[in-house]
Amino acid sequence: MTFAPRLWMAGETVTAAMLNTEIRDQFNSMFDAWTAFTPTWTSTGTAPTLGNGTLTGRYMKIGRTVHVYGALTFGSTTNTGTGSLTMGLPVQAASASPGVLSITCSRTGSQNFLLGASPISNNATSLGTMWLANPSTIGDWNSWTDGAPTLAAGDIMRYYGTYQAAT
Repeated sequence: MTFAPRLWMAGETVTAAMLNTEIRDQFNSMFDAWTAFTPTWTSTGTAPTLGNGTLTGRYMKIGRTVHVYGALTFGSTTNTGTGSLTMGLPVQAASASPGVLSITCSRTGSQNFLLGASPISNNATSLGTMWLANPSTIGDWNSWTDGAPTLAAGDIMRYYGTYQAAT
């Protein structure tokens, strides 16, 4: 449901059109295709450049619950800039404990990938620090900054999960 339900009045005559709008259409919206969006890609330092890479996203909002998926596919001219990197959200997060999203980085031609997570700050419009597991030290997590991990053309960074929206 993407809008507030109507207020029903005592004695009101309920019509088929009202039921379709308030119940059927809202229920069916949970099975619609996801909505496409283009995430922002920013840094705390020098701005990253997409170059010939691709940045895609999609989401579904049901009430205040947002399911989101975003993918950054590196091109040969993609540059991470400097500083901690982050990705945009399609809908502003709630004001209290909105959630944490999962992150994966995969390399072309390899079955191996890095797992990570990113907490979402209160009222945020983008992910917080993106933390990735250090493949060489068990239990060590590093923020995704320029050059860590080093990704090349065809490599993909994905983020996905569910969080609570502000409205």
